[in-house]
Amino acid sequence: MKKGPAPDYEGCIKISTEASLKKMVLPGALVIGSPLAAGFLFGPPAVAGLLAGAIVSGIQVAISASNTGGAWDNAKKQTEKNRQEHKSDVSKRGMDINELMSEYAALEHSNQLESKRAKEIEGDVLKNRDLRERHVAAVVGDTVGDPLKDTSGPAINILIKLSAITSLVFGSYIRDHHVFDTELDIKAAIGTK
Repeated sequence: MKKGPAPDYEGCIKISTEASLKKMVLPGALVIGSPLAAGFLFGPPAVAGLLAGAIVSGIQVAISASNTGGAWDNAKKQTEKNRQEHKSDVSKRGMDINELMSEYAALEHSNQLESKRAKEIEGDVLKNRDLRERHVAAVVGDTVGDPLKDTSGPAINILIKLSAITSLVFGSYIRDHHVFDTELDIKAAIGTK
């Protein structure tokens, strides 16, 4: 049998890395640019409001992402445990689930599902099929859940810190050089001089 060309792992990694770096430019500019734009336009109170909103909403998103990813991961583990328990239960009765699946498929193919043997093994086979379908769905969920709990959720915390540090670094400049004087508007709104 003739072998095909070896997979180009380095090329795949290069394509993925370049694409992910390009896709991160806009979110990075948003995280750094938002406090600067708010500060240079409206001054320190606007930056404070932006940071408060980023903290409150960011923590909620981070917790939700981490919990969702953990739940999907646990769902896959539970599904695998259920499959193993079913396989073990069938083995304790002196049967092999793979042989039962093959036998039932042959009976199904020959339109003998009404036979006595088909009725005997039907429960175990249908339960195994159901558990297999659940496992496939759980694997898909875990594929989405792993990045949520391992990267996306924790990355939100870094995003909050980056916004706060950017605001601190430019804080005194923002205080002295902003376009609109929002402090006077705030004092007027609350009735102080």
